[in-house]
Amino acid sequence: MLARVRNWFDPREVHETGQTPDYRFSLANERTFLAWIRTGLAMIGGGLVVAQFLPPMAVPHMTKILGVALILLGVGCALRAVDHWIRCEIAMRNNRPLPPSRFPAMLAIVVALGSLALLVEVFVDLYRAR
Repeated sequence: MLARVRNWFDPREVHETGQTPDYRFSLANERTFLAWIRTGLAMIGGGLVVAQFLPPMAVPHMTKILGVALILLGVGCALRAVDHWIRCEIAMRNNRPLPPSRFPAMLAIVVALGSLALLVEVFVDLYRAR
């Protein structure tokens, strides 16, 4: 694990292992990395907006909780992006299958749960407005 983290900052070791893959695969891997980074940045920005600019919700502190959760998801996305990029690059260079990832499914579940929390908030707010 520590060796992979070291590769995040100094990928020379990655480029010395195995054989250089077709550059198109490396570029596709990099585009995937950048897409995950954009997703992480969007979550961080959304979390800041939710925490700072949404009015208080019916459930106490819900805006702060959702904002912090989005920011943490964004941080997780960014860290996962670089780790997955390194793992895929090493696999391609060693002619091995790409590593499986549970992260997209986990992220989808967390986003769905957050959406359900917001839906509950909307219904609680509607009920109180009556």
